[in-house]
Amino acid sequence: MIAPQLSAALEDWLAQGRARRGLATKTSEAYRADVAAFLVFLARHNGGAEGTEALRRMASSDLRAFMAHERERGLSARSLARRLSAIRGFCGWLASREGFDASVALSARGPRGRTRLPRPLTPDAARDMIDAVETDAAEPWVAARDAAVVTLLYGLGLRISEALGLRGAQSDLPATLRITGKGGKERVVPVLPAARVAVADYVRLCPLRIAKDGPLFLGVQGGQLSPRLVQRSMERARMRLGLPATATPHALRHSFATHLLAAGGDLRAIQELLGHASLSTTQGYTAVEVGQLLDVYDKAHPRA
Repeated sequence: MIAPQLSAALEDWLAQGRARRGLATKTSEAYRADVAAFLVFLARHNGGAEGTEALRRMASSDLRAFMAHERERGLSARSLARRLSAIRGFCGWLASREGFDASVALSARGPRGRTRLPRPLTPDAARDMIDAVETDAAEPWVAARDAAVVTLLYGLGLRISEALGLRGAQSDLPATLRITGKGGKERVVPVLPAARVAVADYVRLCPLRIAKDGPLFLGVQGGQLSPRLVQRSMERARMRLGLPATATPHALRHSFATHLLAAGGDLRAIQELLGHASLSTTQGYTAVEVGQLLDVYDKAHPRA
């Protein structure tokens, strides 16, 4: 049970995040769950619901107990780090408003999770994947639809949610697309001719009405296409091609970044195309060798 005073403060913090930083709904919900989990634990840990006084008197041992509790529940190191980030943000904001020292919360650091290196497809495998998906479905329009989605993932570096979030009004793809990604962050991506052709083929073959204010990619019942159907199509394709289980829709996004960088693309430009807030995240999406990375840096920053 969270004390009403803290519950109200949490909602105020989230409301300010949405108003001032454009916090996306899903992000706001995740932050609420993260902070609420901690406040519930802290109340139980201290023997009952308390207000801000519980945060004023919080010790490092309280945070360590919370982290141990979450790990015992099976929370991954990465998820725990995200949860601690939300807790730090809330406690820092509340401390500033209420006038108390939040150094215990602000100095909290979670366990380091093992970085999972992405496994992009080779350029040939990526092209083979698109071809295999296109020949998978019995209905020509469904085959064209799935091929168009996969082409957008690889050719534009879109997340599957971003591709399936396109609207009917965008069916005639322009030279550039404005994409709203995670956290409401907008970016502009150039549209390759191959992607424009793939989407046009799908629209031409689709027997269903694609409303301008509705989803561009439709399921057979006329609703928005489910990400799971695209995943299944790729699963069948990769089995036929003998590709590993890591050949997923998101792997095509990895491949987009990796192949651009390997061809000499600028890391900062690729960061913008992917919509990453941090350059280090973009580096994690690329699987080229260190020597290739250094070549790119040398070209961007030639020595005298």
